Amino acid sequence: LKDEKLYGQGLERPEGDFCPICTLPIPLPMDEHSGFNACCMKRICNGCDYAAEKRGMDDCAFCRTPIPDNDADTLAMIQARVVKKDPAAIYNLGDAYCHGKLGLQKDTRKGVELWTEAAELGSIEALFDLGNYYHSGAWVEKD
Repeated sequence: LKDEKLYGQGLERPEGDFCPICTLPIPLPMDEHSGFNACCMKRICNGCDYAAEKRGMDDCAFCRTPIPDNDADTLAMIQARVVKKDPAAIYNLGDAYCHGKLGLQKDTRKGVELWTEAAELGSIEALFDLGNYYHSGAWVEKD
């Protein structure tokens, strides 16, 4: 009973920490045990990705969209979801601007604006990154 009470307390992992195919929690660190797909903004565990590849499926294991093979196609997929106000897409576009990824010119001001919009729409990652940058004073005025 003591263990049940101990393990029954606290917060659960967010929805994005679970594979949408097998519904199992993705082991930490998640970047090493899963891949992120720009087509559907879903993180798929390596096991489900491997199982899909083994069945001969080279497309996204979740939405069946062909995986983009260059930065321009990836950026186009993200921007299509940004137009629909997808917080994960807005966060990822902000990340691309902040770090100069996907062929974009590094623009931290625009990246922080996008992260702020994503945070307002409920992105946990955007809230976390904004908090860290406001705390450290990197890219924004220290607060």
